[in-house]
Formats: sequence, structure tokens, C-alpha cells
Amino acid sequence: MRQLVARHERFALHTPFRISRGVKDAADVVTVTIRDGDAIGRGEGVPYPRYGESIEGVLAAVEGVRGAVEAGADRQVLLALLPAGSARNAVDCALWDLEARLAGRSVSAMLGGPLPDGITSALTIGIDTPEAMAEAAGRVAFAPLIKVKVDAIAPAAQLRAVRGAAPDAALIVDPNESWNAGVAAAMRPVLVEARVALLEQPAPADADAWLEGFDMGAPVCADESVHVADDLDALGKRYGVVNVKLDKAGGLTAALALAKAARARGLGVMTGCMVSTSLSIAPAMHVAAVSDFVDLDGPLWLREDRAGGVRDERGVLARLAAGFWGEP
Repeated sequence: MRQLVARHERFALHTPFRISRGVKDAADVVTVTIRDGDAIGRGEGVPYPRYGESIEGVLAAVEGVRGAVEAGADRQVLLALLPAGSARNAVDCALWDLEARLAGRSVSAMLGGPLPDGITSALTIGIDTPEAMAEAAGRVAFAPLIKVKVDAIAPAAQLRAVRGAAPDAALIVDPNESWNAGVAAAMRPVLVEARVALLEQPAPADADAWLEGFDMGAPVCADESVHVADDLDALGKRYGVVNVKLDKAGGLTAALALAKAARARGLGVMTGCMVSTSLSIAPAMHVAAVSDFVDLDGPLWLREDRAGGVRDERGVLARLAAGFWGEP
């Protein structure tokens, strides 16, 4: 008989993580384990206040489906039991892991192909003074891809500082919903000057209509504006790329469906994450393997990750330790 356990875990960061809507100094996650005989599947969710989530709320949501999961509910049934979000993500990923271990075959095999040995992932520069951001960018200037967090106060200075310190890296710029049309218009020539590869969610999700037909000088990626495949119809022509995050979609099952639906509409795909441990990143790598842009450096902000977690090799995430997640 199955047994499901959910618990709150906290992982301190080595450096404060600053974005336009706040600062965090720890990753608070909900870890779900599902035991079936000798096999144990694990999953992780990161409750996000931006979406009205809390540790207590996610733990309660998982408890609400514990009976069904312990009675044998699978990933498809789970889609109807919980809404998209971090609670469903943690349970869904634990079920994927458990299924792989019970079947004696990896999630990669279940999905039809192995993961690459390494995945290029953005290294993130958090919001700070332009001088501090330049210093941080200089330390990772070797990276093929850098993500730059900016706000609406000094985005031009912040972006120019990073580009000056990292002249060769491709850049993703992420205002985290902090821009209006006026800020965007002023930033367009700066984005072009800095050769920005992708602009992520510049406007609030509930006030992004002005993006339709607005030439930003770089492709625009929807993050907060899209969670699951059913959200794509509402995007109109505002975005050309979709950021797939397991905590938004509610697990690997729904994230894969979102990525597939985005491709079917001719949209680009990015894989993102919250500040998390490698237990969140392992399943996300299966979406990253088919993405145009990848931003899975969440665990690199931790003082100490879970044993066997991801390693960064000059902007490339190396494969996780054997058996970490999704392998028998």
C-alpha cells in the first residue's frame, strides 16, 4: 500500500535574491515522498506568494489528495484532483519518480529518449546597483547565457552595466511585471543596443494588452501570463515565447503538455524555475531538453543543495547523480 508524506523544508541562500517584487534569503519548499513497498518517489513544490500560495496552503492541498494518491490515483487522475500550482507539482513529480522506480526504467526512457549530458542554463544576476550588477556579471562573463533581473527604476543602467561586464553572453532581461508601456518604449533602444536575446514578462499579467503589436526590439516571453496549455488562447499576439515552469503548470505532466501546445502554435519555449533545490530541477530538465531557452539555476543560489544535485560547469548544468530522480 502506498504512503504519502509531505513536509516543509528550508534551504538558506548564499546571497540574497532580489527581483522587482522583493528579496528572499531562503528557499522554502514542500517535499512530497510516496512510498510503495521498497520504492520511494520524491517531488518538490515551491509555494509562490505571487500566486496566492503559502507553505501551509500547499501542505493542506497535498493532504487533501493523500487518500486518493495512497489508494492508487495516477498522474492523469491527479490533474482533476488539484489545480495547477506547486502542490500538484510536488505530487505529480513524486508519482513520475515512483513510476520509474517501480517499472525499472527511467523517466527519460518513458519519454522516448535520454537527456543530453549537459544543458546550457542562464546564470542570473539579481537586482542591485549597476556597479554591483556589473561586478556580479563579470564573475560569470564566461557563461553562454545570462539572465538580468531589472526593475522600472534604473533598468537601462542595470542592463548596460551587465552588458559591459559580459560582452559575449546572450542576455535574457526579466523585469518581473514591473514595466508599463512608457518604460518599455524608453527601454526599446537599450534592448537593441545590448543585443538582448529575450525579454521576459515586462508587463503585469493583468495589464499586458499593450504588448500586442508593440515592437520591443527583442522577442517577448510570457511568464506570469501563462501557466497551463489552456492559457495560450488568451495570449493573442502579445508574446512569441512561453516560459514553462513546473510550479506554475502543476507538474511535469502539465508542463510537457504546455510545451507541446506552445510548439503547435508556433511559439518558442523557455524552461524556468523558482529558487529551489535540485529536486525541482531534475524533472524540469525533461522540458529543458526541448526548449529554446533554459533558466534552471535556482539551486545555484543555495548554500547547500540536496546531495547529488545539479552542478554548474561554466554555464552548463551537468547531469545529476545517478538515481537522484526519475531513475530506478
